[in-house]
Amino acid sequence: MSNQRGSVAIVGVAESDLGQVAQGMTPVDLMAQGIVRALDDCGLALKDIDGLFGAATQSRMVTLALREYLGIQPKYGDSTYLGGSSFMTHVAHAQAAIEAGLCEVAVITYGSTQRTDGRSATGGRESNPYETPYRPFMPSTAYALAASQHMHKYGTTRAQLAEIAVAAREWALRNPAAWEKKPLTVDEVLAARMVSYPLTVRDCCLVTDGGGAIVLTSAARARQLRKPPVYVLGCGESYSHQSISNMADLTVTAARESGAKAYRMAGLAAKDIQVREVYDAFTLTTLLFLEDLGFCEKGEGGAFVFDGKLRPGGSLPTNTNGGGLSYCHPGMFGLFPLIEATRQIRGECQARQVVGCDVAMAHGNGGVLSSQSTVILGSAATV
Repeated sequence: MSNQRGSVAIVGVAESDLGQVAQGMTPVDLMAQGIVRALDDCGLALKDIDGLFGAATQSRMVTLALREYLGIQPKYGDSTYLGGSSFMTHVAHAQAAIEAGLCEVAVITYGSTQRTDGRSATGGRESNPYETPYRPFMPSTAYALAASQHMHKYGTTRAQLAEIAVAAREWALRNPAAWEKKPLTVDEVLAARMVSYPLTVRDCCLVTDGGGAIVLTSAARARQLRKPPVYVLGCGESYSHQSISNMADLTVTAARESGAKAYRMAGLAAKDIQVREVYDAFTLTTLLFLEDLGFCEKGEGGAFVFDGKLRPGGSLPTNTNGGGLSYCHPGMFGLFPLIEATRQIRGECQARQVVGCDVAMAHGNGGVLSSQSTVILGSAATV
C-alpha cells in the first residue's frame, strides 16, 4: 500500500445539523444526514459507497450500524477508534484501501448528541487506575496540567492563551453555522469562570451536538465529479501515551512525528501551508500544535500567537471555521477540520475565505494529547 501523493481526493463534504439538534435525533441519524449531504455535494449516491469509515463514542460498531441504517453493503469497512484524531487516520486508511483496490468510493463519518444527552451519557471515558482515584475533572484537568507546565517552563501567559480563543471567535463570527455569535475579548476570556486552572470556560471547547461526512475516491474518478477535487498530499500519524500521567513531556506532543510524516509524503514544509485547521479542544492545543507542526519553535507559541496573526486578515489564518472553541465541538472534532480545509481549497468559505488557498492542513488530536494525525490537502495546482 503505497499511499502515493495525490492518488486520492476528497470530493464531497458536509455537516449534519449542528448545535442542539431536534429531539429524538440519534448519532446515527446525524451520520446518515451528513453522508447524504456529502454525497449530494459531489453528485454520488448511496449505492456508490463501497468503503465505510467511522468512529463514535455512542455507537461501538458504527460501520455495522450505518450499513443497516442506510441499507448498503460496502465491500470494506474501518471503525478504527483513536479519539478525535480518528478521522485523519481514516483518510490515510481510506487512501490505502482505494490504492489497494479494496474500495473505490470511501465515506468517513461521525455523529454525536453530546449536548442533548449530556457528557456523562456520551463521553465513554474509562476508569483509569493511575488517575481516577484522584478524581480529576477530565479531560480539562489533563489539559490544564499541560498548560501549567508550558507556562512554568516557557513563561507563556494566560493572556496569550486567551488570544487563541479570541481569534477563533473572530473566525466564527464569519461562519453562519457557528454556535457562538457574540464578539469576545482577551479580558473576557480571563474573567470567565475557571474550569481547571489556568483554563477558564472560554479556554475550553464547546459542548454541542453534530456530525458530518467526507467522501474520497481515486484521483481519476474525482476529476469526473461535481466539485473540484481536493487531493490528499500527505498523511502522518503518531501516538505517545494513553494517560496524561504517562506523557513523557507535557509540552511536546506526537504531532512532531505525525507532522513530519505528512510533510515528507507531501514534499512540503510548514512554510508551504496556507491555512491551518488544528484540533482546538482547548486554547492550549492550538498553541502546542503550532509549535510541534513547525510553525514556530518550541516554547515560543505564546508570543507567536499574541500579535493577532491567527485572526482574519492575519499572516497565519488558523481554524477558519471558528474551531472547537466557537464553531462546534460534538465530543470529537476531527472530522470538521477536514471539512473546512476542503472548503477553503475549493474557495467556498465566503466571508471567511482565505484568498488563493491551494494547500491546507487538517490536524487531529485524540485522548489527552495521546494520538496525533495530520493530513495535508491540496488543489489541482499542487499535483
